[in-house]
Amino acid sequence: MENRRKIYIVGIEGSGTSALAQIYASMGYEVLGSDNGDHFYWRVLEGKNIKVFQNFDKKNIPDGIEFAIKSSAFNDDNVEIAELKKRGIRIYSYSEALGRLFNEKAGIAVCGTHGKTTTTALLADVMLKLNASPIALVGSQVADWKTNVLLGKGEYFIAEADEYQNKLQYYNPWSVILASVDWDHPDFFVNFSSYKDVFREFVKKIPITGFLVVWGDSSDTLEIAENARCPVVTYGFGEDNYYRIVNHEQKSMEKGGTQSFEIVCEDKNLGNFEIALVGRHNVLNAASVIALCFEMKLDIEKIRKAIKEFKGTSRRFEKVGMFQDVIVIDDYAHHPDEIKATLQGARGYFPEKNIWTVFHPHTFTRTKALLQEFSQSFEDTDRVIVIDIYGSVRELHGGISSKDLVELINKYLPGRADYIPTMDEAVRYLVETYGRYDVLITMGAGDVWKIAKKLVEINKQN
Repeated sequence: MENRRKIYIVGIEGSGTSALAQIYASMGYEVLGSDNGDHFYWRVLEGKNIKVFQNFDKKNIPDGIEFAIKSSAFNDDNVEIAELKKRGIRIYSYSEALGRLFNEKAGIAVCGTHGKTTTTALLADVMLKLNASPIALVGSQVADWKTNVLLGKGEYFIAEADEYQNKLQYYNPWSVILASVDWDHPDFFVNFSSYKDVFREFVKKIPITGFLVVWGDSSDTLEIAENARCPVVTYGFGEDNYYRIVNHEQKSMEKGGTQSFEIVCEDKNLGNFEIALVGRHNVLNAASVIALCFEMKLDIEKIRKAIKEFKGTSRRFEKVGMFQDVIVIDDYAHHPDEIKATLQGARGYFPEKNIWTVFHPHTFTRTKALLQEFSQSFEDTDRVIVIDIYGSVRELHGGISSKDLVELINKYLPGRADYIPTMDEAVRYLVETYGRYDVLITMGAGDVWKIAKKLVEINKQN
């Protein structure tokens, strides 16, 4: 134990960094680190003999550190990062460190604006059940795994690859799923063209022995695919896709809630598939996984069975519990297209129910740049409550407010939106208005899930 190589991680309890810590530990490294957040992953890490300090202090850092990793949530003013620099210890960003491991395997990257988490988890789960024993890193906990990481010994490394700040530059993939492309992260990408550039450069790196599996119903994804030198495989609902989705059906909750569809590959029908996930967008996610696995010549019947058994991930249309007889769901959607897709899926799943949504806008720059699009994203909810913008560590203000969004929603959908500044006030309002809604969806990339959790806790106390 004393002779093992040591790694220190600043911000070790993020979804990505905690998974990375477990991967390094499985390789024989001694891993330790610190965090000051909600400590979701503390018990998981301690269970893997990974030491976690629950505050930042330069005294936490032992001697003999080979290199360090820092979460993107922390900057150079962090006391531990300053101490690591003072000692001359090499510090990698999370994405750099992940790239170093990913590039040692046959790396399969799942990228795009939307759908990354579910698609990565589904692909990894299918390959796990097909005995490929992959390493996998997902941005959210996978229901059946009770974690967000697989520590396999096989040849594949499956990773959710984030485009923000061009983190894709650190990965050299064997194959890629490109699930979607819509302008996002306007605090870094000044326009849609600069956003698409990082994907263009990324797909150029796929070798001719690999595959680019790309959503074929979008002119933007197809434009990016033109830069690939590997075989390009398209999937989607459109007639021109190589893997075409036909005969799609979303069943309501009362009828079981599953979705069924068929996949036609050229003129060959691969048969019927069923998923337990809600929404047309998840049919697309499943189709991308089917396409890649079929191109890899994996057993189609085993693929079919594994996809049917997949139960999803946390914060992706996740049923949190009940508030009296109200169904409480939490979802990560934070971009206009994600909101539309999630609420359309909810409407198909709950066709006769009164749906309310609590939306937590994420970052001032995104809210400002996509304000018009956000305002037209809530047609499939009967009411939307908008709370104050979650600026995260990136921003403290930005010349836009949730009031502006509510005013614009109400111009498009009169009387549909209410502005309630804080989560505590929103909880009180939802308690007071109980009986006016059947389904509540908390939605956003910040900590809006706390509203769902609080309502379920109130229910348990009563």
